[in-house]
Amino acid sequence: MVHASHRMGLGIRALGALVLLSAVAIGLWPQMAQAQAYPSKPIRLVVTFPSGGAPDILARLFSEKASLGQTIVVDNRPGAGGNIGADFVAKSPPDGHTLVMATVGTHAINGSLYSKMSYDMVKDFTPVAHVASAPNLLVVTNALPVRNVAEFIAYLKANPDKVSFGSPGIGTSVHVSGELFKSMTGTKMQHVPYKGRQFAIPDLVGGQIQAMFDNMPSALPMAREGKIRALAQTTAKRSLAAPDVPTVAETVPGFEATTWFAVFAPAGTSREVVARLNAELQRVFKLPEVEERMKSLGLVTWISSPEELARHQAAEIAKWNKVVQESGARAD
Repeated sequence: MVHASHRMGLGIRALGALVLLSAVAIGLWPQMAQAQAYPSKPIRLVVTFPSGGAPDILARLFSEKASLGQTIVVDNRPGAGGNIGADFVAKSPPDGHTLVMATVGTHAINGSLYSKMSYDMVKDFTPVAHVASAPNLLVVTNALPVRNVAEFIAYLKANPDKVSFGSPGIGTSVHVSGELFKSMTGTKMQHVPYKGRQFAIPDLVGGQIQAMFDNMPSALPMAREGKIRALAQTTAKRSLAAPDVPTVAETVPGFEATTWFAVFAPAGTSREVVARLNAELQRVFKLPEVEERMKSLGLVTWISSPEELARHQAAEIAKWNKVVQESGARAD
């Protein structure tokens, strides 16, 4: 026989469980509602450099092909090696409507180069997906009397600090590729930072600067047109987009500097929103026409999970911190 007191105890426990479930449901409701309604307005995809470079190309490819029910507006916010645009996203609401097409500079290098950072490369962001990687291309002005890496090194040693290499900003992969090259070859060059590659390239063509370790998607078309001379790629293996261009490592064993691009959201963005964005990035960058466009530019499609991006970022921060410390490079 079940006593009334026992039945009352069961009822109280059941009521308690119901209250607990309700509380959990209420706690989860904002995230569930956000995911179901997302996106509820246009998505701003911030590019931390001017138009024309690899991050801008990737952002616009995603903007053109994405089907999220809202438009994706590409917002170029250049300056301070990408820090201005990255900081804007770090301080934006974590609702998935403001994202950044991050670079190895903004999310792995700058923390070591700048004594003061307005954002934390890890704590202020939620990883969404690694998108692509690419070699940088060592290119020189046509007037420079060198045809390969060995001749370039010999020229630098015979003319210390007389060669200037440009970059679209301090802390960019273009900049630190040059610093790594100097460190590993024992050569001296002057670094000239610009506000964007579109300002550096005319000076390279005109001979005001003599070299650049530019992103392959930007530099390769100009080298093919004969406006500048390509000496080498910075990745460990030759890109299929330029199989006739050797790697720096073929002359300087162990040299490798890969530039990469990834999408991050502000810290605190819900897992449901991140999952939706990741799935759409996976879909867009696996489209045959997008993959073909990427290959023609020397970009390697590499779409990761958020967790894989977080691990990759941690490894890259450690790698580039070592390079920056050994080279003595500083941004301020």
